[in-house]
Amino acid sequence: MAKPATALKRRGFGVTSRRDAWWLTPAVTFIVFASFIVYSTWAALQGNHYRWGPYLSPFYSPEVITNRPGWFPHWLPFSPALFILPFPALFRFTCYYYRGAYYKAFWADPPACGVSEPRKGFTGEHGWPLIAQNVHRYFFYAALIFLIFLWRDVIVAFDFDGHFGIGVGTLVLLINTSLLTCYTFSCHSLRHLIGGRRDCLGRKPVSLACYSCVSGLNKKHMLFAWLSLFMVGFADIYVRLVSMGTWHDWRIL
Repeated sequence: MAKPATALKRRGFGVTSRRDAWWLTPAVTFIVFASFIVYSTWAALQGNHYRWGPYLSPFYSPEVITNRPGWFPHWLPFSPALFILPFPALFRFTCYYYRGAYYKAFWADPPACGVSEPRKGFTGEHGWPLIAQNVHRYFFYAALIFLIFLWRDVIVAFDFDGHFGIGVGTLVLLINTSLLTCYTFSCHSLRHLIGGRRDCLGRKPVSLACYSCVSGLNKKHMLFAWLSLFMVGFADIYVRLVSMGTWHDWRIL
C-alpha cells in the first residue's frame, strides 16, 4: 500500500546553512552522466564502426540481430545496439547507488544533504513511477548473462587470424569487462541472493564466505560504478576510432 506524501517545509530551492561547495558533486554528476547518455545514444543509433578485427564494442555485444527485421519501425535508424543497450542501461538506471546520484543531480531530490528541494511533498519509492525501481534485481540477472558474452568477446580479442596475439584493444576490452564484472558482482542484489535471505549465516560457512566476499566488493560499489561507466564508453570509442582508421591498434604481442 502506497504511503501518503509527507509534507515538506517550503523554504525555497537551494536554501541551506551549509557553507561548503555542496553543489559541486551533483553538478559534476549531472555533466558526466548526461554526457554518457548522449554519447551512448548516439553510438547506439550509428549501427556501424562497432567491430574491427577481433574487437567488438561492448555496446553491441552480443550481436543478436544484425539485419533490419520487417517489423522494425521504418522511421528509426536500425542498429544492433538497440536490442542490447536497454538491458545494461536499465541495470544502471535502477542501481541503488545511481538512484541516489541522479536523484540529486537531475531531480534535486534533494540536491544535497541539508539543502531544500523544489517540491511540496515526498512519496519516496512507494508510488509510481519510482516503485518500478524494484525491478533492479531482475536486470541484475540479465547483467550476469551479458557478462558471459563480454568475457567471450575478451577471449576472441586474443585471436588474430587464428594466432594468439595481444593488441591495445585486447587490453581495453579486458579492463572494461573486468570493471563491469566488479561493478555487477558488488551489487546489493547479489548480496541478497547469496545470503541476505537467511536469518543466520553462521550455520552456512560457504554462504557466509561468499557473502563476506561480496560485501567487501560492495564497499567499492560506487568506485566500480563510475570506473566501469567511463571504461565501457572508452571501449566503444576505441573500437569505433580504430575501425574508422583514426586510431591505429598497436600490437603488443
